[in-house]
Amino acid sequence: MTEERPVLVVTEADDVTADMVITELNRRGVPVARVDPSDIGAGLTVSARFGACPAPVAGQVRTPSRTADLTRVRAVYWRRPAWPAFPHLSEDDARFAAAQVRHGLGGTLYALDGPLWVNHPLRNAAADYKPAQLAVAQRLGLTVPPTLVTNDPAEARAFIDDHDQVIYKTLRWTPYERDGVPVTGWADPVTADEIDDRVRVTPHLFQARVHKVADVRVLVVGRQIFAVRIDSGLLDWRKDYSALSYAVTDLPARLSAALLSFLDHFGLVSGSFDLAVDRAGDHWWLELNPNGQWGWLEGPTGLDMSAAFAELLTQGSTHD
Repeated sequence: MTEERPVLVVTEADDVTADMVITELNRRGVPVARVDPSDIGAGLTVSARFGACPAPVAGQVRTPSRTADLTRVRAVYWRRPAWPAFPHLSEDDARFAAAQVRHGLGGTLYALDGPLWVNHPLRNAAADYKPAQLAVAQRLGLTVPPTLVTNDPAEARAFIDDHDQVIYKTLRWTPYERDGVPVTGWADPVTADEIDDRVRVTPHLFQARVHKVADVRVLVVGRQIFAVRIDSGLLDWRKDYSALSYAVTDLPARLSAALLSFLDHFGLVSGSFDLAVDRAGDHWWLELNPNGQWGWLEGPTGLDMSAAFAELLTQGSTHD
């Protein structure tokens, strides 16, 4: 079936959050083509033409049940695509094939400038560097905890000595296993005594601990802002979701404006911010996840997050 002005939802096979948005799009009668890049060669086909046609990019993306005309896509919801690994090929052949998929299928989709992107993956990538986030947040007047990025053990020890309590955070989440067991990098306390020459191997992020009473997860969808207070008593609330309680909250107007400006700076349509609230009620900026999870919050809060995404994607591009 060839869909008329479809929304492309690019994600992995098992994505409950994408399912929520697709359900809302279906309710609106908006055609959807769900694309899983790992299906390439096994049901997913791309065919794109450049240079010999009126449109800069023309062609189709086909799945077993849908065909999307690349000149008619209204919006692209870039969620969590799974790229193929080609385990049946040799290491070199697999690396070659994976690169061709990223630059062939991925590059073709990246070239589409007519649809609304939520968000364009290249803009997501640019916004995903924590040092850049910290600098932009400060420029916009957000309150940023004192932070050090270094691979110098002496600098790290001095920073820890200068502050009451310090935590260590990873600069980027990456899949990681130790003895076959998946390991996640939490925000953890660190002392000067723990710093040794192993710090020299790679830059580390050290941050003065905010003495918080709660966390706030802020989801921005277009210009809509959904703010949820998370009470847990945990330094890193992600460690135990069963210990969390949620409440819808409002943000000061100045803070909301700064968060919108933050997304505008990176050319993002949506993003998930993490803030901390201290005893005085002040908000501290912690980080942005350009493509953060939010689906688990909709049920407990009753916020219409998936409907907001569906409405944004339905509006799509202003191009006809």
